Amino acid sequence: MQADSRPSRTAYRVALRRAQHQLIDRPRVLDDPIAIPIVGADAVDALPDAPWDRFLRAFMVARSRFAEDALGDAVAAGVRQYVVLGAGLDTFAYRNPHAGLRVFEVDHPATQAWKRERLAAAQVPLPDTLTFAAVDFEHDTLADGLARAGFDAGAPSFFSWLGVVPYLTRDAIERTLAYIGARPARSGVVFDYAPDAASLSPQQRIAVDALAARVAAAGEPFQSAFEPRDLDRAMRRAGFSTIEDVDASAINARYFSDRTDGLRVGGVGRLMRGVV
Repeated sequence: MQADSRPSRTAYRVALRRAQHQLIDRPRVLDDPIAIPIVGADAVDALPDAPWDRFLRAFMVARSRFAEDALGDAVAAGVRQYVVLGAGLDTFAYRNPHAGLRVFEVDHPATQAWKRERLAAAQVPLPDTLTFAAVDFEHDTLADGLARAGFDAGAPSFFSWLGVVPYLTRDAIERTLAYIGARPARSGVVFDYAPDAASLSPQQRIAVDALAARVAAAGEPFQSAFEPRDLDRAMRRAGFSTIEDVDASAINARYFSDRTDGLRVGGVGRLMRGVV
């Protein structure tokens, strides 16, 4: 996501939202005791909690919960390798409940070095089941980076790819999907994506444009959006036989029903799950 040696700014903002969820939302959609230590309570306390912030926070915790639920299904089916693409400050590896599951965190070397500094400062130990796979995609491939880290390309594997796809070109997205889709049966992936502007209401376009301006100002502009049917076809070409595309109403029904605090996602973000 970043084109230079800086750690990802969006990764930090996402981690702040997950941490804020631990403090102010009840019941929690995502229980994450590592979220606050890795970013610091003072930074979380300074976050706004306006309606747009609540929509964004809800989506960020829902996509992590969706990925971890899907991972649980994959583990139950015998998968023992989990790859977190664009890991940022994701904390799953440090609270992994699945015995025997090996976790590979893939990210830019600068972001990984920054994360390891934050983990050390928060006194969060690195589990034996975790492997860091530093990959600079300007000079390297996902396959090569994972191979160096000891990933078994011949074993079923589950991939999460959260908060990354909108920042990539379609060519880069389809290359990654092709790599994952070529893994053995029972392999799978979960990611979020932005729907094409033509499918949005005027109010939704205003919200998306505002968010796009913010991430562009941080040096990490959006580069892709998909019409859902086009993405479904791309997934099938890549080798996925089972596809689940989850829109905002389905996310709310699954994770935010019967709440008294009104926390819910807006009508823009979507989640995709594919199984080989």
